[in-house]
Amino acid sequence: MTTSPGSHPLPREIAAARAAAKLARQITIPLTEHELSLSQYRVLVFLDEGGAAPSDLAERLSVTRPSITALMDGLTERGLVERHRDPDDGRRVVHHLTESGREILEVADRAVADRLVRLGAHVNAGDATPLIENLSRFGDAIRAARAAGDA
Repeated sequence: MTTSPGSHPLPREIAAARAAAKLARQITIPLTEHELSLSQYRVLVFLDEGGAAPSDLAERLSVTRPSITALMDGLTERGLVERHRDPDDGRRVVHHLTESGREILEVADRAVADRLVRLGAHVNAGDATPLIENLSRFGDAIRAARAAGDA
């Protein structure tokens, strides 16, 4: 058990959940320096894997279709994302990263990674490696959970 500041013990799972929420905030700090929200960054990450329709992005981000439209409008206005008609279904729109989108994603990735390394140095006697390795495994776990229908 971990003790919370209010001096009542928390089960490790709850302490981990709260730490994950705090970690999300730590990730937003370097993103704001590059004028990106966490949602925008997540969209750029997803689009780096390939083009996606708004409905697919809304599902992956767990937001409504109007929310994703507003998000994509902002990224399109900034020249980070382009909309194209789906060649197989002209009624469908697919979003793709632009070269500028890839460049800002690389800069944002580096900024977030640097932040995680600095935080990780406080976890294991100055060695960020265990934290970085464990966090990178979450990407594989999330992909596996999604394939199994759990995420």
